[in-house]
Order: sequence, then structure tokens, then C-alpha cells
Amino acid sequence: MSLFTRSRQLPDAEGGAGPDGDHRDDTSVADGARGDGDTAAEAGEGAGSGGEAETAGDEAEGASVGAEDTADAEVTADPEHGADAEDSADAAGSGDEAEEAPGSPDSPAPPGWFGWRRRYPRAARGVAVGTSVLAGAVVLGVLLVPNRLERVNVEAFLRLPVEAILLAVVLLALPPRPRKVVAVVSGVFLGLFATLKFLDMGFYQFLARPFDLVFDWILLNDATDFLRESFGRSGQVLAVVGVIVLFAAVLALSTLAVMRLTNVMSRHRPAAVRTTLVLGTVWVTCFTLGVQAGGVTIATKGNSEFLANRLQNVYNGLGDAKVFEKEAGVDAFGDTPPDQLLTGLRGKDVLFTFIESYGRVALDDPEMAPEMDATLKEGTSSLKAAGFASRSGWLKSPVAGAGSWLAHSTFLSGLWVKNQQRYRSLTTGDRETLTSYFQKAGAWRTVGIVPGVRKAWPEGKYFGLDNIYDSEHLGYHGPYFSWTPVPDQFSMEAFQRLEHGKKNRDPIMAEIILASSHSPWSPVAHMIDWEDLGDGSVFHQVKKEGTNPTEVWKDPKRVRTEYRKAVEYSLHSVIEWLQRYGDDNTVLVFLGDHQPVPTVTRNSANKDVPITIVARDPKVLDRVSGWGWTDGLKPADNAPTWGMDQFRDRFMTAYAK
Repeated sequence: MSLFTRSRQLPDAEGGAGPDGDHRDDTSVADGARGDGDTAAEAGEGAGSGGEAETAGDEAEGASVGAEDTADAEVTADPEHGADAEDSADAAGSGDEAEEAPGSPDSPAPPGWFGWRRRYPRAARGVAVGTSVLAGAVVLGVLLVPNRLERVNVEAFLRLPVEAILLAVVLLALPPRPRKVVAVVSGVFLGLFATLKFLDMGFYQFLARPFDLVFDWILLNDATDFLRESFGRSGQVLAVVGVIVLFAAVLALSTLAVMRLTNVMSRHRPAAVRTTLVLGTVWVTCFTLGVQAGGVTIATKGNSEFLANRLQNVYNGLGDAKVFEKEAGVDAFGDTPPDQLLTGLRGKDVLFTFIESYGRVALDDPEMAPEMDATLKEGTSSLKAAGFASRSGWLKSPVAGAGSWLAHSTFLSGLWVKNQQRYRSLTTGDRETLTSYFQKAGAWRTVGIVPGVRKAWPEGKYFGLDNIYDSEHLGYHGPYFSWTPVPDQFSMEAFQRLEHGKKNRDPIMAEIILASSHSPWSPVAHMIDWEDLGDGSVFHQVKKEGTNPTEVWKDPKRVRTEYRKAVEYSLHSVIEWLQRYGDDNTVLVFLGDHQPVPTVTRNSANKDVPITIVARDPKVLDRVSGWGWTDGLKPADNAPTWGMDQFRDRFMTAYAK
């Protein structure tokens, strides 16, 4: 029989036992048996009112090392601590009473887990310890996990974050009630911090950049539209609900984790203080000496720097509208009379053709370069045989992975349109674009071939297009190829049928967007006889012969292969169309709008895209002879690289006289 059992049998006059046998003098029991696990269990049963509990909690924080068990028992009675009853059971696990409890009729089971902890004290203690360890892992995991998937490795978790040490110092210094508030706020903040890192992972994976806290919220709506178009309304709803539930779970888990660790530190304050002091000393030493493990700096303050950079980006973003408005107000050709615009191209059909995701990686990557070289050399030779010459260079796109409309508007407006706010400001303003200048000159009919557009596109009027042919107006009755509504070869043939092939027409300026090279690049259409295109029904069989995107995206190497095939298909569509329908008055400018997703670029930060001008009239290329571009369809590695926003003014200057 334990000391705890004997104390319960003392008469009221000596020990203060109540009618149910519970001992009322917790202090005397603690004095008689410091360090005994039964003391903690008895204290859990003998807790007083809320005011007494708060006093007990304060006393627990000021207790010495020698009275730590007594302090723990008193804190257990503090209703502010969420896991106090659990720790009472932990303490009880070392006493004899705990082991006799299941068969003792005079000792009622304590509350919590329906008495399970009293019946299975060792298991309960294991759960308590495991919960604390899990809470620590959650907090450290959020602080240490990188915001880019390719950087998630074992070395990333071998660091010591200063933010965790500082948070521990703050929580240990605060009194009970403020400590609880700070713990909850810190937990919520940690959950939001984790969410931001998850968003960054997704954006880096598809857009090669982090999530913008000012401008990117609208892209989440675009993402839901993509889900609806790809998986239907039910798939969209399930995905959105899943994201909301996951977000709530992250917030709840991080908050509970911080509160759990706070309670543990409060109950074991002396040990927590010593541990925090040691970790702080280790961090300062490692930071001062630059200690590393596996090439990773041990002492890190990366989270603080990360947040500081994001706050600076938010500040810059909030003031970006005024900066962009000022830039848009400067136009070198704004006062040029219409009859003096683009005089060097009068009488020519000018085609600005964007090839989706046609980036530098297609020409530089060792896995793709040989086939791409062969395609471009063959195209250069076949066009030369048809009387066409070509020159190529590089442009730097404002985006990568996606965001084609930002690249298109940058190219056409002569402004760096890097986010959705700038795009909206541009398309609701009066800034002239390359295409609208053709319209303003009055010497061209301006048209848009935009097969990727599947709903109203009011911005088309801003870009100065007299007529727009979207996916519903090209006469296509074949299947989609993944995201692509219309294969490129059919789009080019439709342009010929609807506009370019008409007799007695005015010169045409066309903006053509070829979407077959848009991700996910599976299945990919292939070239067929132009005479067999018809209404596009023939592509049903072509699609059956293609690859399965689910299988392709399991292997990055296969993804790069299918990407290369898609770009080759787009290039063949343009080159063969020019051979078939081009003449002395045809001027073709084709370019990539941005680099593909990081899966293809191997996470390269390069944003270069190729651009080529093709014409049969030598006078057209003579006007750009000073640009330093490379002869042929492939730009040299050292060919000039301009920002995509510089092209408009350079082009208009070259053809101004």
C-alpha cells in the first residue's frame, strides 16, 4: 500500500479527509512525499475553485527545482492549461495507487478520456509524450520546411531556427493569461505562414515564382475555372471544399501545437528555461562561426528574412499602380500622325504569331536540342527554297510557366506587364499597342485568331482588333487535345479560309495565338495533309493515337519529350502554312510567349524566348539588319536579348520611314 493510500485513511482531524475519503490537505501530502507520482494524481483530484487554481498556477511558475513535482500538481489544477488533467495522469503513472486504481472501489477514476488514463497510465503517459513530440515536430516543420518543393530534403531540417527560440523566451516571460493569448495568436500566425509556403510551392511549380500577396488572389479564381473546365462542376466543388478543409486543419493543428508546447514549458519551467538558454547559446555560437552541416547553415534566421521580403513586396505592390500609370503615360509614338505610322510595311500582311510555351529551354536542353535543331534547320532550308529569309533573336518574358496574357500585353504595349493589376490598368486605359497602331494607321484590317479563348474577351477591342475568331468561330468540330481547343494546323488553315485567302481584300495585320504547345502537352496532335483537314473531325483519330497525360506526367523525362513534340508541331504548322500560302507581301513574326513549367526547365530562372522575323521581300529584313539577330530560324546563343517590352518601339522605329 502506497503512502497515498495510507494518507487517505487518516481521520478528518489529522488529515482533513472528506466523506468520500479524498484528502483535502494537498500541501501536507506534497511535503510528505515530494517527487512521488501519487502527489500529482492527488492534486488533480483535489483542485479547488478557479481563483485558487490561478494562484496555484502562479506558485507553480515560481517553484524551485526541488519542488517541481508539487508545482506541476498545482498547475494541473489551473483551468487555463488545456492538457493539465492529462499531465496529472502522467504523474500518477509512477505511483502505486495508479496501479491499484482499477481494482480499488474507494478511489473513483479521475475525469478525462472517460477514465482511460487511470486504467492505462503507461499508455496515457506515452500518448502525452507523443503528443508533445508531435507538437514540436509541427512547429519546427513549419519553420524549417522550404517554400520550394525541389529544396525539401533532409538537410533543410538540420537547422536551428532563431524564431523558435525567441518565441519560447516570450512565452516563458509572460504571466499565465497573456501567455495563453500569445500562444493562440502565434499558432494561428504559424498556420498562415505554413499556408503561404504551400502556395509558394504551387506557384514555383507552375509559374516559377512565389505567390504574390497583393496581385495573385485573382489567379485562385482562374484556378477554379480551370478545374470546372477540366473536371466539371462537381470536381470544382470537391476541390474547393477540400482546400478549405485543409486550410482549416492547418490552422487548427498549428494552434494546438503551440498551445501544447506552451503548457509543457509552463509545467516544467526550470527545465524549459535551461533548455532555451542552451539552445540560444548554441544558435549564437553557430551563427557567429558560420557552422554548417552538409552545406547547410545550422543557425538560421531565414523565416524572419522571408517575412521581411514579403512585407517589402507587399509595400511595393501597393504602390505599383502609380508607378505603372506613370510609365504608361510615356509613349514615343503617341503624337505621331496616322499616315506616318509603320510606313515601311504598307501593303504587307503582317502576322504576329505567339507559340505557347516556346522557350529557350527547347533549344538549350540536351534532351531536346538535337531534335529541335533538326526541325529549325529543316524549316530554314525549306523556307529559303520558297524564297523566304529569316532572322532570330531573344526576348525576356515577364512570366514563366503560365500567364500568357501578361506576356502578350507586354509585347504589344511596350510596358512591363508583370501582374494582373498592371494588365487591368493597361486594358482599361488608353495606351496604344502595336496592334492598335496598325488599326490607327488605317492601312490594315486587324484580326485576332485566338483558339484558346472560350468565353467573352472584351480586352480584344482594347488591342485594336477589328474582328476576333475564338474557339467557337473557327469552324472546328474535332476534339480537344487536353487544354487545347483547336489544333494549330487547323487554326492556321482557318485563318487562311476566313481572312487571308479572300480575294480583293485589304492588307491584314493578324495576332495569332497557337495553343497546341500549351501544357499539359498530352495528347499532342500531329501534322496531316492540309487537304484532309475539313471541319476537324479527322482529329478524333489523331487524338486516339496520342499519349495519356496521366501516364506522361509520372515521368519528368516523358513530360519534356511531349513538350518538345508539341513545340515542333506548332513550328511545323507555321512553317508549312507560310510555304503553302505566303507570298511577297507576307511578313511573319513568330515568338514564344514564356518558358514552360519548371518540370521542363529543371527549375531554371531563365525567362528567355526565341523570336523570328520571316519575309520574302529583302527590304523588310534590311530594316532590322542593325539588330544583330542571327540568320535563320534559330537564334545564336550570343544573339541580343531584349526585354519583351522593348520590342514594340524598336519594331515601330525600324518601319517608321
